[in-house]
Amino acid sequence: RQVVTSVVVAFMMGLHTYFFLAINLVLTLMVEAFHVGRKYQPRSVIPCYAMDQNDSVGILVNLEKPLGLILEEVEEGEALGVKVTGIREDGSASKSDVKDRLIGLRLESVMGAPVNNLGFDEVMATIIEAPSPVQLVFENYSQTVSDPSEPISTTFPVGSSVAITVLDSGKETTINARVGENLRKVLLENNFEIYKGLKQKLGNCGGGGQCTFCAVEFIACEGWPERSDYEAAKLKKNSTSRLSCLNNIQGPVTVRIT
Repeated sequence: RQVVTSVVVAFMMGLHTYFFLAINLVLTLMVEAFHVGRKYQPRSVIPCYAMDQNDSVGILVNLEKPLGLILEEVEEGEALGVKVTGIREDGSASKSDVKDRLIGLRLESVMGAPVNNLGFDEVMATIIEAPSPVQLVFENYSQTVSDPSEPISTTFPVGSSVAITVLDSGKETTINARVGENLRKVLLENNFEIYKGLKQKLGNCGGGGQCTFCAVEFIACEGWPERSDYEAAKLKKNSTSRLSCLNNIQGPVTVRIT
């Protein structure tokens, strides 16, 4: 009888241990699935592209911190932003395929927020507060200041207000945004649900240009260049879609959230 009792107790203890091991395995798999969008995101990929075909408007890059950019005031003592004077080898900028083209360019915006009219300390504070990867837009400063009488190369000046019309779930809504602001950020701040479904909510890359879940269809636009080759490769199935995280507002636009 004692032997039978011992066997039963041992069996119950073994079953108890097996049960907890199984629960632990299930929980581990659930955590891994929750973080899969970020954990396996390629960190060495730094998407970047010229904001127009002639590279006359600017260059957009997404860089991990530390950036490795050496920045100086455009004009000493003036609130005219900063320009790139060098690139350190220990930063992510040194791995960018446009690193040689950044030297001498002025930093126009950080995460869609214009910084070309800020002092050095304010620009640095904006970069420090920004999440990683940081979305930066650089422009050829000489083009915008060489001759005040020359027309501005962009149709809509940075900071000017334009209409953004959003088609979502059969509803049409028009909001105002400023040229230079990030399209994804504007949509989220205005409570548009660009990440639909559990997969997109858990797997979105946070604006790094990797997951493609923030893509929106461009119905009509004014002042916008063609989408980048990087976007074309990411969004092969829809030639009119763009990644909202990699697009700063250039002018009026109508988009459809898919």
